[in-house]
Order: sequence, then C-alpha cells, then structure tokens
Amino acid sequence: MSHVSETNAPAAEVPIETARVRVGVIGLGKMGLSHLAMIKAHPWVSVDAVVDSTGYILDVLGKYTGLKTFTSVDEMLAAVELDAVIIATPTKFHAPMVKSVLERGLHIFCEKPLSLSAADSDELAALAERRGVVTQVGYHNRFVGAFREVKRLLDLGAIGRVTHIQAEAYGPVVLKSRGSTWRSNRNEGGGCLYDYAAHPVDLLTWYAGEPIGVGGTVLGSVFSEHTEDEVFSTLFFDAGVSAQLSVNWSDESYRKMTTQITITGTAGRIHADRQECQVYLRDTAPEIEGYETGWNVKYTTELTDEVWYYLRGEEYSAQLDHFVTRVVEGAVLGTNSFTSAAATDHVLELLTIDAAAGPSTRAATAAPAPVAKKKGLLPWRRA
Repeated sequence: MSHVSETNAPAAEVPIETARVRVGVIGLGKMGLSHLAMIKAHPWVSVDAVVDSTGYILDVLGKYTGLKTFTSVDEMLAAVELDAVIIATPTKFHAPMVKSVLERGLHIFCEKPLSLSAADSDELAALAERRGVVTQVGYHNRFVGAFREVKRLLDLGAIGRVTHIQAEAYGPVVLKSRGSTWRSNRNEGGGCLYDYAAHPVDLLTWYAGEPIGVGGTVLGSVFSEHTEDEVFSTLFFDAGVSAQLSVNWSDESYRKMTTQITITGTAGRIHADRQECQVYLRDTAPEIEGYETGWNVKYTTELTDEVWYYLRGEEYSAQLDHFVTRVVEGAVLGTNSFTSAAATDHVLELLTIDAAAGPSTRAATAAPAPVAKKKGLLPWRRA
C-alpha cells in the first residue's frame, strides 16, 4: 500500500494491528458514496456509522452492510465512538457540521470548499489548530502526479523566476437549464465558482501563495438561471507574478472535467494536466535530474504511485490514504489542511466581490488622470 506524504515520499509504515481508525461518513451523495467505498476498503479503517437525510439510502446500507445509520450528525456523535469523520454534504452545511465535530476533538476530512465564508473557514482552521486534530479538505488535484511534479519543479527553481500562470478548467457539467438542486444554487455552494473553479484556484494558491488582489472578474451565465457557468479573472501575487483564471463548466467540447496549468518563468515553461507534465527548459535553467534543455514530457503513469483501492482515479484514494496515515501518526501538518483551504476560500470570496463591483467604464476617463509627483513614477503605479 502506498502512502503519500507532503514530500511525495512514502510515510513510515505503521503496524496494521495497532492502526484502527474508526470513521463516520456524513453525506451519501455522489462524492459521499465514493468516499465510503474507498475508505471502507482501507485496511487501517473501520467505518462505524453513516449519516444522510435520505431514508432509502440508509435503509439499503443498513440492510446490506450492517452499518449504523443516522439522520443527524449530533445523533451519530452521541451514539458512536469515533476517531474521525468524512463530511461530503452540500457546502452550505459544512461550517456547522465541522464545528460540531471539532468541538468533540475528532479528525476531519471535508469535501471542498471548506465553507462559503472566508471568515467561517478562518474560524474553523483556528479551532482545529487549538484542538490539535488532523484536518484535510478534498482538493484531490494536489495528489495528481503531474500537478505534484509541477510543485516539485517550482520548489527546485527549474524555470527560474515565475512571471505568469494560467489556470484553466473546462467540462460538460451544465449544458441546459437545470432544475433546482443545491448545485444550481450559489447560496448552497453550487455554481461554477465554488463547485468547479475552486480546483484551479487551489492549485494557484499551492504554487504561488495567496494572491494580494484580483481584477476584471466575470461570473457569466450560459444556461443557469441562479448561478454562474463561467469564471474569468486576473489574480495578482507578490513579486509581480500574475495569473489568468479561465473556467467554464458548460463546454461540451470536453468529455469530462479537464484542469490544466501553464506556468511561465525566466528559464522555461511548464504545462500540466492530469495526463502529463510538459516542461520546456532554456539553457539558463538549473540542472534538474531527469530533465534536459528543451522539451521534456513526464507522463502520469510514471509520476503516480499505486494505491490500495482504485475508484475514479488514484488521486481520490491517495488523498484518503494521506488523511488516514496522518491520523495514525498524529501528523497535524499535511497536505490540504483547513488553513490552506481557508486561503482558497479567501480567493473565491475576493472573486465574488470583484465581480459584483463590475468594470470601470469609459466615463471614468472623462476626469483628468492624476499627475505623479515623484519623477519617473507613472500615475497607475502610485498606489
């Protein structure tokens, strides 16, 4: 069994007989059922209870699996002794559920995004730190071999000083007007921004840190009536680094969700998606083992470790294995903590605020531009 650590090196093996993590799963929709299947097969885990609001699903699970079933999180927490929980409910429920679990001192894996409020996410991250528990949010792209290789190369300075990043995600999620579900309602965590763009935004914060600002954000509708189907924006980081965000979940030219990253630097360029990592290095690039000047291609098959159970993709199993391993080892620090997820939530909130402000209009040019007082300093740089 492979264990993925922050450094992509195998974690220390823990004797299986001493590692039994008692887990409860909250929310049995598409992702919840996927998590249940994977975590139930983990040799170090026993799934002791599940929570959902749908009686039919609970009846089936109770009859054929023997799992203890509940319709209330508090009811489950009071009745079953657990070490950790997995939360895979609609995002609007995350904050109160996570808080209840944290107050009982349990470890938490929560689906992304952490919450719909940056302030709530900060509060949850601070509470988790005080409780000293393991936290992880389901940004699975950080466990994709090609995207992890990008991070490794950036940390090694492979393409020199980074100047620009382009983060994209496209897919055929909404191709007609949809009925009323939580995914079509922004207030419940639906919409392209929180449900789709959150993934490339999280990669941006992983590679470049939290941006200092955003601008020109567009949240556009293609088919949806109550939320956005497109997200476009420019993000600004320290040291003059900029990033373009381009996301559209109403693009049927893609068979399924496709996330890709392109990073330009003074010594080269990196382009990556789930399938491969393409790297172009100038002759000014430092020597990197396995790479040479010019084009290099590393395929996901050579960058991905085996997992004990495959469903949807190795990255989904790998992230749960990382969580379980951290719980067993008591490793509070790790990939995709509440703190890093809160940084992503701050960006999502900034994009929302910027989009609501709208563009500067031509009327703004009617007033004369301010004159820079300091010689050589252009007016737009004075701020």
